[in-house]
Amino acid sequence: MIERDQVLHVARLARLRLTDDEVDRMAGEMSKILEHVEKMSELDLDGVEPTSHVVELQNVLREDAPRGSLPRAQALDPAPDVAQGGFRVPSPGQG
Repeated sequence: MIERDQVLHVARLARLRLTDDEVDRMAGEMSKILEHVEKMSELDLDGVEPTSHVVELQNVLREDAPRGSLPRAQALDPAPDVAQGGFRVPSPGQG
């Protein structure tokens, strides 16, 4: 069983702020996940090739063909601030 301190440690690493109820719920959910992982470690996987996907993927990428882009004026039209033909953004620290 995952302890509250372990959940809080993981939450800190992930920069998450959890309520007490969420910490309790996460402890239970993380414990269930680890139980499933333990069950999988009991399986005989000799001869089973590692995979990155459960099913084989084919043709997952579109053909990389050049095509026209959006006209500059149309792209800049909804921008709140335009300068020298481009988007103007605040300097770091001035946002």
